[in-house]
Amino acid sequence: MSYDVVIAGGGPAGLAAALMLGRARKRVLLCDAGTPRNAAAVHVHGFVTRDGITPAEFRRIGRQQLEAYPAVEARDVRVEEIAGERDAFDVRLTTGRVEARRILLCTGMIDEVPEIDGFRALWGASIFQCPYCHGWEIQNQRFGYLATKVEALEFPLLLRAWTSEVTALTDGKFAVPPEAGARLTAGGVRIEQRPIARLVPNGGHLERIEFADGQSLPCDALFAHPRQRQGDLVRSLGLVLDETGYVQIDAVQRETSVPGIYAAGDLASAVQGALVAAASGVQAATRLNHALTVDLAITGALA
Repeated sequence: MSYDVVIAGGGPAGLAAALMLGRARKRVLLCDAGTPRNAAAVHVHGFVTRDGITPAEFRRIGRQQLEAYPAVEARDVRVEEIAGERDAFDVRLTTGRVEARRILLCTGMIDEVPEIDGFRALWGASIFQCPYCHGWEIQNQRFGYLATKVEALEFPLLLRAWTSEVTALTDGKFAVPPEAGARLTAGGVRIEQRPIARLVPNGGHLERIEFADGQSLPCDALFAHPRQRQGDLVRSLGLVLDETGYVQIDAVQRETSVPGIYAAGDLASAVQGALVAAASGVQAATRLNHALTVDLAITGALA
């Protein structure tokens, strides 16, 4: 089976891209491995017309709307390997092989959560990355922010938009510079530099943070930005990454360092969220469609 575009990843970026490419009459295969990065999330917020929707319902509606475009096919499969070159990619799926003229990667990133006792169990329930996504629902509660470097100490000041009780925690990993400490204090943010022993839950939600010295801090919600890494498929392609580990793409064409392979969504940007990813998918799809249409027209292969 041959496609104009194979999309790896069926989240907001992949769904939005498939929709735009379908409307452009391109033959598309959308591959969804069924392992969304936001699997622990209960709702999607900040997405106009879809605020508060569950991730599963968001995907269901997205898939349903693709059914209006007969050239778009969605499968619950994983893209295992991509070989070949532009106009002749060989794509190995968990269910077989297909060919594609172009590839669009929407695989997201993998969060490497810290090895703090209790962190993984509370990830997505009481530990969040984005206050715009989750801050409203937990407003006026006791917030903590786990900072991994000095440059991150501006973030807890942002959290003051949602609550008056914010604590910046360093887990003993670095000393807070005097000027940064003064800025946090002036902004009403408490500073806690002791190493963390564990996060203590109550009924599935965070209750307090226990430090290595046995003392604890009452806390209802913790914000953190764990390190992220690319998945195996992206790493296998030898794509150029930027200095922070995201796939480097042409700002205009949205193409990666490998001709014919495009990228959209979280894997190509530190600015992450469902609406941002969907917009990125649309941008990549329109630029990809432009390049593909011109090539097909010039070669006489355009129907």
